[in-house]
Amino acid sequence: MTTQSQSRMPSLQAKTAPITSSFKATLPVLFGYIPMGMAFGLLLSDQGYAWYWATIMGVAIFAGAAQFMAIGLLAANAGLFEVAMTTLLLNSRHIFYGLSLIHHVQARGWRKLYIIFGLTDETYSLLTAHHATQSQRSRPTKESSDLALSEGRFQFIVTALNQSYWVFGCTIGAILGGAITFDTTGLDFTLPALFMVLVIEQYKATQKLFPFLIALICAVASLALFDSDSMLLISISMTLALLLGKHRLDTRLGVK
Repeated sequence: MTTQSQSRMPSLQAKTAPITSSFKATLPVLFGYIPMGMAFGLLLSDQGYAWYWATIMGVAIFAGAAQFMAIGLLAANAGLFEVAMTTLLLNSRHIFYGLSLIHHVQARGWRKLYIIFGLTDETYSLLTAHHATQSQRSRPTKESSDLALSEGRFQFIVTALNQSYWVFGCTIGAILGGAITFDTTGLDFTLPALFMVLVIEQYKATQKLFPFLIALICAVASLALFDSDSMLLISISMTLALLLGKHRLDTRLGVK
């Protein structure tokens, strides 16, 4: 009996370890997503929609900016095509960083498809930071497959936890919005604050300042030269092009 219990303990620990580490990693997202989700629920409720529509949108769409934008479009009686095209353009940035992550997704089957569906800016930041840390630790040994399996679980659980925070916030906000009148002034700051925390975590994981400086310069230049509606996509394109150019140059020069 004792032997069987002891033999099960490592297996149990192996299964619970990704859950614990995933929850710790997603704490900054939790404190950002729930207030933002509540703000979305409050605004949607203010438009006269039942609370469950906030839950449905959180589950089926799971895109903060697109959902906030949808409220304005719905209020303006926009058509389905307009909503679809605007959402596509707004989320087209996912194409860039989704391609850079796809080869590092260790989950398989439907879990991999779910990670692709649930990829957000915050989830991407957590997954890439974790992958960078794992790559520094791992060595080409027989344990590599175990590490890949563990990372796949981490990626899936992080994505699921982040969406659950968002859905929970949307639902609570919509329910409260239907019962109590709220002033949402100041809640918009939670998203920039969340991004700052994630940037710091990225820097701690990579220990490379250059990509952040390039992104900052491209963002400032895009904001100065283009309108605010298109600056995000342009700055991401500029940053990606410059980083790819630097990577190619480093490869030619043999710089690691």
